[in-house]
Amino acid sequence: MIAANNPARKTWIEIPSDSDFPIQNIPFGVIQPVGQSPRLASRIGDFAVDLLRVSELGYFADLEIPVAVFQQKEINDFIALGKTKTREVRNRIAEVFDADNKKWNSREMQEHLLIPIEQVEVLMPVRVGDYTDFYSSIEHATNVGKMFRDPENALLPNWRHMPVGYHGRASSIVVSGTDIRRPYGQTRPNADEPPVYGPCKLLDFELEMGFVIGKENTLGTSVPIQEAEDHIFGLCLFNDWSARDIQKWEYVPLGPFLGKNFASTISPWIVTLDALEAFRVNGPKQDPEVLPYLQTQGTKNFDIQLEVILKTESGLEHTLSNSNFKYMYWNMAQQIAHHSVNGCNLRIGDMGASGTISGPEVGSYGSMLEICWQGTRPVELADGTERKFLKNGDTLILRGFGTANGIRIGFGEAKGKIVDTILA
Repeated sequence: MIAANNPARKTWIEIPSDSDFPIQNIPFGVIQPVGQSPRLASRIGDFAVDLLRVSELGYFADLEIPVAVFQQKEINDFIALGKTKTREVRNRIAEVFDADNKKWNSREMQEHLLIPIEQVEVLMPVRVGDYTDFYSSIEHATNVGKMFRDPENALLPNWRHMPVGYHGRASSIVVSGTDIRRPYGQTRPNADEPPVYGPCKLLDFELEMGFVIGKENTLGTSVPIQEAEDHIFGLCLFNDWSARDIQKWEYVPLGPFLGKNFASTISPWIVTLDALEAFRVNGPKQDPEVLPYLQTQGTKNFDIQLEVILKTESGLEHTLSNSNFKYMYWNMAQQIAHHSVNGCNLRIGDMGASGTISGPEVGSYGSMLEICWQGTRPVELADGTERKFLKNGDTLILRGFGTANGIRIGFGEAKGKIVDTILA
């Protein structure tokens, strides 16, 4: 067992019972305390752990990590240390804040090491160089195929043979709490009329999980399936906002463009793959059998409960979906193996997204497109209003966590409010 994952470990830090951040989690991110520079941080309960101060005060001295690594405004250089070193850091943090700690004077130094989370700005954690969005939920792909193609033959011929994906826009990935401006573009409301320019009228969310690349491969080489997870540093929640009407008009023949590249929202704490070991489960049976380079052994899916909440401008909250990451037909190892099989070089900080996560029931669908079935089944809210797609002033909140051995490990929130904009 990885030392930091020990379910018997307790901490002297007060942690709410429903917190996503027990001492067994220890995710990584970036904070900016008031009047100070950005720096790397972890989180325990409702406190940010200032890793720059932890390093400056000598708690990592024997690990031989330059202090400058913790002075960065992204965690890329930290990830580049490699999993052996980042595991040592995670284990050391667990030791320092352990209730039975006798070696490290963390209680006496807590005012220097811990900052209440409400007293810091939590920043975008990763410098994302490239971003790939996959299409790996068979329930989602089937639902979309039924709506737009053929109810009897919903999946395209290639779908069960490879994890389909497309190259997305890295520069518009933003951290939770960033407002999302309603995109403008071309749409064609009526098939027998010319297109028009204006604001998106069918704005949607997509419930996804993101993963951060933590190990590179050289251009011209591929990542073997059995080594793929060595290339994953950690995971986050991911909302791939979608302008459905813009996308519908533009996507033939080259796929998503302006309907997708205006914004994606991630949660600010990257939860290491190590921290999620207890949540491994088998994925769906793949039929037909996949090609050898995509064949996996062991449990590669993760039982992570996911929730989507719509919050109106008046403050009303409505749960739109309860889903689970375990439903994914194609897992992350297969996505990485396929991504690199042609020699594509993955780089530290690159991000992959799972694709919309939908379950088998209506209440587990991962987009408004499916929940409202292309606008034909509106969601009724408690205040008497309804939603087919998202309106200005709506805030969309993603939450996710796993539970095992009496421990809850979560991701916090990926939240964004839709605001209006006027473009030239």
